[in-house]
Amino acid sequence: MNRIARHVVTRLAAGVLVIWCAATLSFAAMTLIPGDPVDTLLGGSVSASPALRRQIVEAFGFDEPIPVRYAKFLGRLLSTDLGESYRLQAPVGQLIGEQLPSTASLAALSALLAIVLAVVAVLTTAGHDTVARRMVSALELVLASTPSYWLGILLLTFFAHSLHIFPVAGDWGLASLVLPAVTLALPMAAILARVLREGFEDVLALPFVVSVKARGVTETALRLRHVLRHALAPTVTLTGWMLGTLLGGAARCRDRFRAPGHRPPCRHGRGEQGHAGRHRRRAAHGRRFRGDQPGRRSAVRDHRPAAA
Repeated sequence: MNRIARHVVTRLAAGVLVIWCAATLSFAAMTLIPGDPVDTLLGGSVSASPALRRQIVEAFGFDEPIPVRYAKFLGRLLSTDLGESYRLQAPVGQLIGEQLPSTASLAALSALLAIVLAVVAVLTTAGHDTVARRMVSALELVLASTPSYWLGILLLTFFAHSLHIFPVAGDWGLASLVLPAVTLALPMAAILARVLREGFEDVLALPFVVSVKARGVTETALRLRHVLRHALAPTVTLTGWMLGTLLGGAARCRDRFRAPGHRPPCRHGRGEQGHAGRHRRRAAHGRRFRGDQPGRRSAVRDHRPAAA
């Protein structure tokens, strides 16, 4: 087995181990939590007859031994059975599949915007000890430290409620994706820019840069064709790590802006899907560390104003 194949096998094995650990810890946590799982399933404000409670216990296997429940849980997880929404009466896998394209499109647009902003900021400021460089660095620090939910509220208040440039909510095509994409992209762009600038300035100090300049290459060509490609390696690694988190955050961002795909199934399942669905969702969260976190479903609600 050559080096590349061995590396791929090792990474795949590590990914399987992470998912299994996440699933096992989730199962253990939900099993050891005190309280009646039937009450958790129904919600605190819902009462049920003893007969209905027995049916729920039998349907979800709460009366079975813990090792049996764990084995069945892993078996359903391996067969990609994510359970069924108790309230929506639909398979969770189907609900996720319905909204995965819209969530993935928002994540892809946000990642592209973040990469473009980071590269432009670095190309125009790296290697220059100017006021603009210090201002951009300070702005990056602020954006990287700003909670995304608060940044989203500011953008929504300013560009939607005050200036009326973008829609407040609903499915209005590309315009409805601008504010969510910018909300996700700005903090990511700030982090990428700081990492890329450090590598960019390290490359600018290498001896080959002097040789390239001696051949008459312009500053712009030097930065784009020679320095940038040598400085991209850490940024590419960081981008791949952030994509998994970005994909999961896209669903929450859609919820915040009431865009198509808001209210992911885990919100519908809060108190009604029961332990099994929660276990498998937490196992899916573990995939973020491997960069393959699946998008989460959000129920579509039409916020378009009624026709006059």
